[in-house]
Amino acid sequence: MGKKVIKFMDTSFRDGFQSVFGARVFTDDFLPALEASVEAGLTHFEAGGGARFQSLFFYCGESAFDMMDRFRAVTGPDANLQTLARGINVVALSQQPRDIIDLHAKMFKKHGITTIRNFDALNDNRNLEYSGERIAHHGLHHQIVVTVMDLPPECEGSHTSEFYLDRLKGILDSDIPYHSICFKDATGTANPKKIYDTLAGARKMVSEDTVLWFHTHDTAGIGISQNLAAIEGGADGIDLAKSPVSGGTCQPDILSMMHVLKGTDFTLDLDYEKVLAAEEAFEEAMSDYFFPPEAKMVSPTITLSPMPGGALTANTMMMRDTNTLQYYPAVIKEMAEVVRLGGFGSSVTPVSQFYFQQAYLNVTQGKWKVINPNYGNMVLGYFGRTPVPPDPEIVKLASEQLDKPVFTDDPLDILEPGVPKATKILEENDLEVSDENIFIIASCEQKGLDYLLGNAKTNIRKKSDVEKEAPAKATPAAPAAAPAPTGPRSYSITVNNRIYDVTVAEGSGAVQAAPAAAPAAPAAAPAAEAPVTGGTEIEAPTPGNVVKIMVKVGDTITKDQPLLVLEAMKMESEVKSPSDGKILSVNVSTGDTVQASDVLFTIG
Repeated sequence: MGKKVIKFMDTSFRDGFQSVFGARVFTDDFLPALEASVEAGLTHFEAGGGARFQSLFFYCGESAFDMMDRFRAVTGPDANLQTLARGINVVALSQQPRDIIDLHAKMFKKHGITTIRNFDALNDNRNLEYSGERIAHHGLHHQIVVTVMDLPPECEGSHTSEFYLDRLKGILDSDIPYHSICFKDATGTANPKKIYDTLAGARKMVSEDTVLWFHTHDTAGIGISQNLAAIEGGADGIDLAKSPVSGGTCQPDILSMMHVLKGTDFTLDLDYEKVLAAEEAFEEAMSDYFFPPEAKMVSPTITLSPMPGGALTANTMMMRDTNTLQYYPAVIKEMAEVVRLGGFGSSVTPVSQFYFQQAYLNVTQGKWKVINPNYGNMVLGYFGRTPVPPDPEIVKLASEQLDKPVFTDDPLDILEPGVPKATKILEENDLEVSDENIFIIASCEQKGLDYLLGNAKTNIRKKSDVEKEAPAKATPAAPAAAPAPTGPRSYSITVNNRIYDVTVAEGSGAVQAAPAAAPAAPAAAPAAEAPVTGGTEIEAPTPGNVVKIMVKVGDTITKDQPLLVLEAMKMESEVKSPSDGKILSVNVSTGDTVQASDVLFTIG
């Protein structure tokens, strides 16, 4: 009997970009590498969706639809081009109404996509019903997903193989149309034994010709062993990537997996030399891009605080943008408690963002002093049912701070149609009312409008840009030479990404080192030139960028009226007025970067 050929999808051009570069890559830069991959005989590519859809509008000044068209042109008509969708969120961070969910499938089919992998982070199958039906209706291959991970220590009640197989049974017993099934571990934390048991159990529950797939990340260093466990358990396909994005926060490398399968009953059935040539072409194409060090390292603590590889670098890149990267280690550690008390939703976008944002607030504002609106809505039920009930005290806090009751019905039933709203925005701005533009407005909100108006800004981190900027910065004249210091001298050095304060005693040759003190909190925003006395200050709930200001000084406002749109950690959120009143001061401008607790407005 011959070896079983394991199918695989090359994720380099979507998840690779998202997991390493925060999804910020220009289309022109990667197309030569895509051509080399086609020449190597690869035929199944992840071509978009997930955070990559929004990032092209947000950071690259490009249309995701144009990118998909060009992707298809390079790969030819027969390649399987796949994208990632988040159930009723599709490719947005917020939930989308039925008409936009339908438009998502229609537009992706129009722009060359073959397959849509469709998941819900809470494993609430209700959130897959309508989206899955529309994907199949528009002639796309629907790969339905069960999301998996390992829980932080001392957590139990879900995320076992029995839990996943129960979720699969719910899918099989439902009327959701599907063509293949994927078990998706966005964090790369699921124990390989659990993966084997889950795939082996699933193999017994479905027909022999049903394709089972497994997806993971190598963030915790166990991606290869997870893949092997899935294959031995009965998986027909896995996700792999090419160097230089493979490993670390991305998927295991194609060449590495080929090597691991030597001497087994399985093979990828590829030519080493052709794959090597494709990897070399990809490395050349990406050679000018900034590689965050955290994207290329093994992070074993992720097994304790599950953070998906696709969100890790997106978050650290945004923390670099807002000068808050010093908080990252503490935020990751805090995520364990946020997951434990939040109902055990799988740590994958958008839920991973809810966890990260709440953990950030716990670190910077004090534990549970401020409930992030997205995290609060999740524990209250507005995104669907969590795998286990959230902590009652956290639910109470969320209800009080958000002034909302617990919600138990179908989230789709409370969403108003999106097409009329997007159409109105396009007409008000004298923009073409097309299906593409409607979907851009619905899924990308203000930044989508900025793109269509020609106001989009690019924010791509490249090595050459840093080198160009360095000489442009004025170098201050050297001060007059000072007398050589005597006695012990102190320095700060970095070893293995950890900062140490070092004291060198004169003449002794001895070095005394101790971990550096934690970085100081960001400095408070400077006071306004003409400070307003009295009134109520409205503060930024999280760090981020001011996308839109909706009021001006002197405006009369009402309670819960939106005042400003803040973009933070891949999400746009409205800052609303806590009461009726009048705008006394506006302390920020569009495009400003703010820190949590910075004063945005004063109202009276």
